[in-house]
Amino acid sequence: MSQDSSPSFPQDAFRRYDETPDAEFYRQPRFVTHIDDAAIAAVTQLYREYFAANSTLLDLMSSWVSHLPAEVPYERVVGLGMNERELRANPRLADYVVQDLNQQPLLPFADNTFDGAAICVSVDYLTQPVTVLRELARVMLPNAPLVITFSNRCFPSKAIAAWHALDDRGHLALVQQYLQAANHWHAIELLDRSPAPRRSDPLFAVVGRVNKPALIQPE
Repeated sequence: MSQDSSPSFPQDAFRRYDETPDAEFYRQPRFVTHIDDAAIAAVTQLYREYFAANSTLLDLMSSWVSHLPAEVPYERVVGLGMNERELRANPRLADYVVQDLNQQPLLPFADNTFDGAAICVSVDYLTQPVTVLRELARVMLPNAPLVITFSNRCFPSKAIAAWHALDDRGHLALVQQYLQAANHWHAIELLDRSPAPRRSDPLFAVVGRVNKPALIQPE
């Protein structure tokens, strides 16, 4: 298993309780939501705020639902995830790719393809997050937003050791650290969008924007 190597992270930060191939774990589709309705609404509101209408979006670590606002049209939404049946059932996706980012963190997209990207309640499973975030910066346009959301739920056997060791604030700081280690990201925001009352699932977000030279438009 490949893992990100950086002096910023302890040697065992990206180990999991279950190191069997992720493809086996995700072989069966799970047509369920992993956060409750109020937390989903908070995710959708973030997408309203950060993703412009008629833009081209990448839903990374996607599934059968993308939580995008129903009333907003997008030019194209592409999903990348682990289970083809889930991706095929997602009505917002114009296209999809089945790929295990822990085995192959390089993205199969051209440079400067997307106006925005989302990782919803999945960042805690990445064993090579810095490499994935570098790749995201490559395939996104300059200053495009990346919205990473998470709660306090997970599949415990597949979440990395560092995630288990931290609380909610620690998770925010860890994802910020990923973006900083990947370079090419700026204007990083750490957000608590947990719905009230607190009986709902909490919802946290880290938002960053691609930091690379703007494209020169041909005359």
